[in-house]
This record gives sequence, structure tokens and C-alpha cells, in this order.
Amino acid sequence: MYAIIETGGKQYKVSKGEKVYVENLGLEEGKKVKFENVLAYSDGKKLVAGKPYVKDVSVSGKVVKNGKGKKVIVFKFKAKKGYKRTQGHRQPYTLVEITEIKQVEKKTTTTKKSTATKKTTTTKKTTAAKKATAAKKTAAKTADKKTDKE
Repeated sequence: MYAIIETGGKQYKVSKGEKVYVENLGLEEGKKVKFENVLAYSDGKKLVAGKPYVKDVSVSGKVVKNGKGKKVIVFKFKAKKGYKRTQGHRQPYTLVEITEIKQVEKKTTTTKKSTATKKTTTTKKTTAAKKATAAKKTAAKTADKKTDKE
């Protein structure tokens, strides 16, 4: 069983018991974290992809530690100008251990679906009626123009 989650502008494939380095979440060590943005979910038998997110699936985890990554050297240089700049950067991260991938059972909501279909049919009827009246008006105008010319 695995899920693909989105956090910090990045996507991660996670499974239960796995440790993942994510962008800094700003939480203390030992705190629980819940990821709601699940892009895809697989239970081993079938794969469910979201549009853009899968509903009724959440991923829970526990913050193991916060820290900084390896240093990256940023070096700027312009030839023949005597311009050199060196700067270092260490990206902060949060190490999260995935504790649970939970799928909530779907509840049937037939009343919402029926009201939604009623709304679409009424709007279709009103637009059809508007088109019909507009066609009648244009036909009447062309008939008036023909009689004026004669």
C-alpha cells in the first residue's frame, strides 16, 4: 500500500513505516502531522488517481527531527570585471515517519446528486426558451423588413 502526497510544492511517494525528508513544516519533534493533499492511492489491488486530489484518503505521520541539509555553494563570477561573490545555503528540512495511510469509507449522498441534476435541467430549459424567443424576434424583424421594402 502506498500513496503519493504533495507538500511544500513537491510530490512524494510514501508507504507506512517509511521516513521522508520534506520541506520544513515548522513543527516540533514528536508532533503528529496529517497530509490531506493525496494525489494517488494504491491498496495493492487497484490504483486511484485524484482530480487533482483523492477524496477520503489522508496520510498521517510523526515528526522525527528538524534540521538543515548539506551546504550548497553559490558562486557568482563575471569575466574580466573583477566580480566574484561566494555564498552558502543550507535548506531546512523536516524528517517525517509515515505512521498511517487511511481511507475513509464513502457515504452515499443521493440527495445532493438529485438536486444538482435538477438545477442543470432547469438551466438548460431556460437557455432553450431564451434561444427560441430570440429566434422568433429575428424572424419577426426580417418579416417586417421584407414588408417595408415592398
